[in-house]
Formats: sequence, C-alpha cells, structure tokens
Amino acid sequence: MRRLPLIVAGIAALATSGARQEPGVTAFTGVAVVPMDRERVLEDQTVVVRGGRIVEIGPSSRVRVPGDATRIDGRGRYLIPGLAELHAHIPPPANAEFQERVLVMYLAGGVTTIRGMLGNPQHLELRRRAASGEILSPTIYTSGPSFNGSTAPAPDVARRMVEEQRQAGYDFLKIHPGLTRAVFDTLASTAQRLGIAFAGHVPLDVGLERALEARYSTIDHLDGYVEFLARAERGAPAGFFGLALIDAVDTARIADAARRTREAGVWVVPTQTLFETMAGTLAPETMAAWPGTQYLPQQLVQQWIQAVRNFRQQNPDTARLARYLAVRRALIRRLHDEGVGILLGSDAPQWMNPPGFSIHRELASYVRAGLTPFQALRTGTVNVARFFGTERETGTIERGKRADLVLLEGNPLQDIGNVARIAGVMVRGRWLTVHELVGRLQVQR
Repeated sequence: MRRLPLIVAGIAALATSGARQEPGVTAFTGVAVVPMDRERVLEDQTVVVRGGRIVEIGPSSRVRVPGDATRIDGRGRYLIPGLAELHAHIPPPANAEFQERVLVMYLAGGVTTIRGMLGNPQHLELRRRAASGEILSPTIYTSGPSFNGSTAPAPDVARRMVEEQRQAGYDFLKIHPGLTRAVFDTLASTAQRLGIAFAGHVPLDVGLERALEARYSTIDHLDGYVEFLARAERGAPAGFFGLALIDAVDTARIADAARRTREAGVWVVPTQTLFETMAGTLAPETMAAWPGTQYLPQQLVQQWIQAVRNFRQQNPDTARLARYLAVRRALIRRLHDEGVGILLGSDAPQWMNPPGFSIHRELASYVRAGLTPFQALRTGTVNVARFFGTERETGTIERGKRADLVLLEGNPLQDIGNVARIAGVMVRGRWLTVHELVGRLQVQR
C-alpha cells in the first residue's frame, strides 16, 4: 500500500461569510521585524501597510504613522512574512461550512498561501475569489483532478486530461500512484509541450531517476527516494513510501540522490510531520489533543486515531520505524545542504494534521533534521516566492511587497516553536487578531 485515501475527501464548499473588505491603513509600531532576506532581526521598527501593500518600513523614531492608521502594538513581538503550505488540501464542494472553516484554519496558523494538491473545478472559482478578497482565505494555487492508475489508464487518456486541465486553467497537474511508465511518459511530454508543471507522487513504475529526468515541479513526501536508496527494481513492492525496503537502504547513496535532485532542478516537499505522526511513538490519543484538532469534526479525528493504531499494528517493529524516520531526516538535511529547494508542506488535513496548525510541527521536524530555525523558515517564505516566481511580491518583508504578515509573541530565530505563538495574521493587507480568527472557528464536540 502506497497511501491511504485522503480521509476528508467528500467534504465541503464555500460559504460567503468572509465577504470582501477593503483593507485600510495599518501600522505595526515598535515591532521586531524578521525580514527573511538574511538571518537578522530589525529591532523597534514601524511597518505601514496601505491598500494591501507595505508602503513604509524603518526605525520607529523615523517613520511617521499616518493619522488614519490602525495602530498595532508590536512591542515585544516579532513580524515575519506569511507562511505557505505547499501540500495542502481544500475540501471538495459538498459542505460549505467545513470548507470555509478549513480556509480560516490555515490563516489561524499563519498560512497565507496554500497549494491545493487535489483540485476540482470549484477550486478555480475559489482561487479567484480568494485573490480578489471576496472570501477570507489564503492565496490559492490548485492542481486539477488526480492522474492515477484509475483516472489515466492509457496514454491517450492521459494526453487528453493534460490538455483539458491546461485549458481549464489549473496551476499544475497532480500525480498519484498507479501510473504506468508509458502513461507517465505521455503525461510528461504533453505537459512540457503545453507548459504546465506536474507534481506529487512518484509511481512505482516510474521511479526516482525517471522522475528527476522528467523534471517534476516538486516531488512530495520524498516519494521514490527510499526505493532509490535501496536500489529497488522499478515497480518492486515498497510498502508505505518505501518502508518495506528500509532494511536494504544504503545511506551512502543519499549524497547521490541529493546531487541528482539538485542537478535536475527539482524541488521537494517532505511532509515529514505526516511520517513522524504515523511511525513515531506518541500515543494517537495524545496527538488527537494537539492544537487545531478541536475545530475538526470529531468523527474525523477518531478516524485518524484508528488509522494510526492500524498502521502501528501492521508495523510493530519500532526499531525499523525509527530507522525509517532517521533516513528521512538524513535525506532532508543532505538535500538542503546540497542546495535542493525544500518547500514547507505537511499534507493537511490528513492524519493528525489540522490545517494551519500542522505546519508548525513540520517546521520543527526540519530543525530536528539539522536545519537552523532560519533555514526552516525559508522553506515556507523565501523558497516559496522563488518557486512561484513571485519574489517581487512575497517571501520577505520589504517596501512594496504584498502585506501577508504574521505577528508572533516570540523570536522564531531563537526557537522555531515561537512560530506557533501567533498574535495575529495579515492577509493581503487585512489584519485579523488570533482571537478574531479563532472566533470564526467552532469547537467541534
């Protein structure tokens, strides 16, 4: 088994309670700014936002606060760029209230940009409404419906799907397990001809080397890497993301995998917290009390608890699971050190990963893998801007950039855990305190 189905599939669409509000003038005063252009903190700054843009930033002694500005006291607080979740899921259009709640949950966790990894036609309209400010939502990038062994059983079908999704205006194509090599080759050549990226899983019949050769936009979950390290034959059974092959892994090949990835220019989205949840030792009942789970349907949370129990019952050797996690951490560290672009993504909502809230654990997992807090933060800020080509708009705190900002109660460069200590979030110039955001969520019992 390569992957359990997304448990929340079949839930949600959009309500209209986040109706458009034109952002006014806002000034963060006396705040410590973490601009993310390099590793530094600018103390006692005033940041002025007007019309959704940062129009002024500088020492509080020099920057004049406009008379019509809403002042936000930043003393003792830290301002960082908005974060991104590059392996997000937006519930499909079936329950408007739940879809709206998920989008607000992302914001409550400081996530101002999401990349939806299992799209449908309604998400295109959702993307437009989010960008225009008609709804309260992060900026949305979205794939089309999944390419997998069932939806794309033959090359001609894959070719037609690529053409249709490119015409529809999706941002990229999502690849799931099950594609044959012939189908994938047709998908890749058609996508390259039409200029649309593809990302996601690495099917067993494709393998990491071919995926890199085809220049995936992103390889998510580090899919295909354990098989490469174990020198598994193409199509050989690998279990849960290579877990069945862990005893055959040659860690000396990690350097080669990282070098090949860098040379191919392929980005990776590790979703490491997903694996630490499943293969770790923390009791599922304890994880079910993590921040954010209270805003999700409790039936869903109970399904997650059972999924973790089932996985661990099927994989009772804790030493093998620990080795599996250690190999993944070593991969993350070497990929980073080699210069491979790592992008922040946790696969929310999935298996104890509440939208927005799980991204904090993902950041912490990168630090455990050997990255510094600054390097970890880059995966969700600067790297994302580079990936999307929006460096002039996002990724750092600078004059003229879009006002996607998160105000924290502690210095994230000293302790990555401080990213979870959110005082408020600004999305496209609209300021929302954490109390306002949480007030839009409803505890589910």
